[in-house]
Amino acid sequence: MTDEMKKAVGRRIRAARKAKGLSQEELGAKLGISFQAVSTWETGKFMPDADHLPALAKELDLSLDALFAEGDRQWSLRRVNFDPDHMFTYVKSKAQERGYRQTLAVMDLLRDAHAKQKRRSKYGFECPYIAHPLTMACHALAMGLKGDDLLAACIAHDMVEDADMKPDDLPVGETVRAAVRLVSKNLVKWSPDWEDKYYDAIRKNSLACMVKVLDRIHNVAGMADAYGREWMTRYVRETDRYYPELLDAVKKVPEWNNAAWLLRYQLNTMLETFKRML
Repeated sequence: MTDEMKKAVGRRIRAARKAKGLSQEELGAKLGISFQAVSTWETGKFMPDADHLPALAKELDLSLDALFAEGDRQWSLRRVNFDPDHMFTYVKSKAQERGYRQTLAVMDLLRDAHAKQKRRSKYGFECPYIAHPLTMACHALAMGLKGDDLLAACIAHDMVEDADMKPDDLPVGETVRAAVRLVSKNLVKWSPDWEDKYYDAIRKNSLACMVKVLDRIHNVAGMADAYGREWMTRYVRETDRYYPELLDAVKKVPEWNNAAWLLRYQLNTMLETFKRML
């Protein structure tokens, strides 16, 4: 390996360590080596030995392919979730224009319900959690989907699971309340096959299916900003296992047929990309 390639590997180790918020001493302690050894890797003086590579890759959430890739990758990371205030105004204006009473009612609760939550980022790009449900609602609107039930369910979908609210507290009708109840994992009784039962119940409710698909698309799109390789691998497996059938259920709703094709394309392309990278 040339000196320039060693330096490129060192720069990647240093960038990944900093992205994880680790000092050289902390990374060295996790690997059972001195901080001086980490320093020699990062300067390109020496390369990590084969015994340390698996643990190094795991601690830094960095694949060995990425670590030893030819060429240097120098680019700036940008925010994944952004502008919740603009999205809030847009969704609210559409709800007012169309007379969506349920959507307006849950939007009045949105900021307070998720006031203590942030959309996490391991790279320092945290933003208010409300960016997530608002992005789902904007996605639905951008695809030309209509209906107070759908927008209200997008906005309220995490209020029971993450904001300590009860389904009966939501200012919505029973259709939306039932969908929110189904997607709230904290209401599922644990058992060895709880996940199968959770998705089986959702599949029987088309609104819950649409909400869950929109939710998953935006979680997959942003997961590399928030989570490590092991977590993302589990998430890809779960999505690959359960979501094709949810999309089949969405497609059966005539007014969602075209959207179902687009959603399947969006989800599949992201999944297949991650499978090739993880």
